[in-house]
Parts: sequence; C-alpha cells; structure tokens
Amino acid sequence: MKRSLPRNVVVLSWVSLFQDAASEMLYPIMPLFLTTVLGAPVAAVGLIEGIAEGTASFAKIASGRLSDTRRRKPMIAAGYAISSVAKLITGLATTWPMVLALRFGDRVGKGLRTSPRDAMIADATTASNRGRAFGFHRSMDTAGAVIGPLLGLVFYELFDHRLRPLFWVAFVPAMVSVALIRLVRESPASPLAQAAPPPGNVSTRTIPADPLPPRYWRVVTVLGLFSLVNFSDALILLRAKELGLGVSGVVAAYCLYNAVYAALAYPAGIVSDRLPRRLVVASGLAIFAIAYTGLGIVHSSAWVWVLLPLYGGYTALTDGVARAWVADLLPTDRRGTGIGLYHGVIGAGALVAGTWAGLAWGDNGSVPLITAGIVTGIIALTLAVGGRLFER
Repeated sequence: MKRSLPRNVVVLSWVSLFQDAASEMLYPIMPLFLTTVLGAPVAAVGLIEGIAEGTASFAKIASGRLSDTRRRKPMIAAGYAISSVAKLITGLATTWPMVLALRFGDRVGKGLRTSPRDAMIADATTASNRGRAFGFHRSMDTAGAVIGPLLGLVFYELFDHRLRPLFWVAFVPAMVSVALIRLVRESPASPLAQAAPPPGNVSTRTIPADPLPPRYWRVVTVLGLFSLVNFSDALILLRAKELGLGVSGVVAAYCLYNAVYAALAYPAGIVSDRLPRRLVVASGLAIFAIAYTGLGIVHSSAWVWVLLPLYGGYTALTDGVARAWVADLLPTDRRGTGIGLYHGVIGAGALVAGTWAGLAWGDNGSVPLITAGIVTGIIALTLAVGGRLFER
C-alpha cells in the first residue's frame, strides 16, 4: 500500500475517518435532539437538513474554483475546523434556529474542504492508481461512519440517555482530524498549490477561460440525472422502520450498510484502475436499481438485511470511482473547478430527489423507490453501452 498510495492520500483518508466518526456519531440523534430536547416541529428538521445540504453543494462549487488559484491545504484545514467547532457549539443550543445556524456553518465547512481535498488526492495520483486512491479514501471515510454510530450508542447509554454530552464527545475525534492535516504536504512547486502572494500584492492568477472538456460534461450530466432519483439515505432508513425494524435494528442495519461500503470501496477502486470506470459505475447503478426496487416491493423486514448490504455495494462501486472518473477527464489547471462543479451538481440533484421523494412517499414509500429503481436501471444501461462517448 505504501508503494501504491501517496502520503497525502493516506493522511487525508485518516482525516476523513476521524471527522466522519464525529459526524456519524451525531447523525442518528440529531432529529431526536431537535424534536425532544429543543421542541422543534418535524418540519423544522426537514428545513434544517435541506438548507444544510444546499449550503454544502454551493460551497463545494465555490471552493473548487478557489482551489485552482489558492493553496489547498489551508482551505481543507479551515473547512474541517469550522465543522468541528460547529459540532461542539450545537451541544449548547437552546433553540432550533440556533441549530439551523450551526448546521449552516457545519456544511459551509464541509463544502470548503471537499473539493480541494478531492483535487489534492487527484493531484497526488495518476490515471493508473487514481481509482485505488479514491477507493481507499472512501473506505476509510466510511469506516468512520461505522465507528461513529456505534460509539454514539455506547456513550448514549453511559450518559443515561442524555443527548447534549454526545456533541462534546464528538468534538474529540473531530479535532483529531484537524490536527492530522498538519501532516499533509502541499508542494509549492505545483501550479495548483502556489503560495499566496505577499501582503500588499495583488495576485494576477486567474482561472483559465478554456471550457471544460465535452466528455466531462457528458459524464457529469448523466451522473447528475442519476442524482435526481438518488434521495437521502434517511428515507431508506425510514423504509426499514416501516417494514418493521425497531430503532436498534435500524441503527444496526445502517452500520451493516456502511460496513459493506467500507469493505468494498478500496477493491472497487482497484478494479476501476484496470477496467473502464464507466463499467464499474454502471455496475454500481445496476445494483442500486435492484436494491431500490426490492425495497419498494418487499413486505418483510428480513429483506432489509439483504437489500441494505447490497445497497452498500452500489455505493462502494460508485462513490470513489465516480470521483476518480471525473478527475481523469479534467485538465490539471481546472481540476478543482471541475470537481467542485461535479459535487455541486450532485448535491443539487440530491435536494430535488429528496423533495419529490418526500412528497410522493405516501404510506410506505413504494412509489418513489420503484420509480428511482427503474430510472436508474435505464441510466446504468446507457453507461454500459455508451462506450467512448463517456471515456477519455
């Protein structure tokens, strides 16, 4: 692994593991904190998450563009630090509008760090090992998503079911992630990592005016169309609850999903370095179609233990591989901009998906799940037969 993965990839992967452990420790309890501790209506929970994710999407676009003209390491550090402090202060909130403001800050931090971080991973690799690198990063990030909820359950019991202390516990791994960024090395010789101009001087560096490659736009368009039917995992967990799982069962199923994702993301990245990334992503989308359609038609909670791990296979085959695929199609001097736009498109699509799926959910969610499964199956087939239309 030391020969195949550059130092920055390994360090940034550990950074993501600790930060995601902190975030996922709080993710399952945030709705409970809002509704039971602060007395927020359910509508406020949806409003907060909608604004939070929309903020992250736009911030990713802006940070990606800036990262092509600024040093990336300070942007990454600032993004993780902002999110860490927001988590700590959320534990002191006394009203839900305060949580809204802090979630806004948390997502600004996420948006500020994501595009520069992915661009830095892409810069440290070549097309021959980029899938491996992004797969390893997503695997480590998702390992945090397994560790976090489990630690949250443990401390929830230790603190006698009090929720506020969990925010302060989560601050510890969050700050570890910030400290680890000191180990990242950004070469000042890189055209994408030039030092800022001396105080008093105005930088003349501008983002190149050349348009991004047509194949990049074709790939982003297709993945953006998929994002319109890829709604929040919170709705998948709601479906699991509707099928008969209790709270502990839902958390366990969510951890199982993340465990499968974490276990398969790295191998999926390796495969994508040997086969066309298009085919790996298409395979993942085909699995998504099966998992979503299955969740829409089954009537027994036993199927959740089959379909949710299968769904983890979809994420493993697409998340890191799609990032590597997009990076492959971008010129070096536009990499941050292109990655930021990709994240922005996917995030905006997810907001639309969550809105229409929530409105169409009805009594059991079958309609949006089956609809999303069918549409995704068509998109998977399009990618599979698209050939050179979507490749470098």
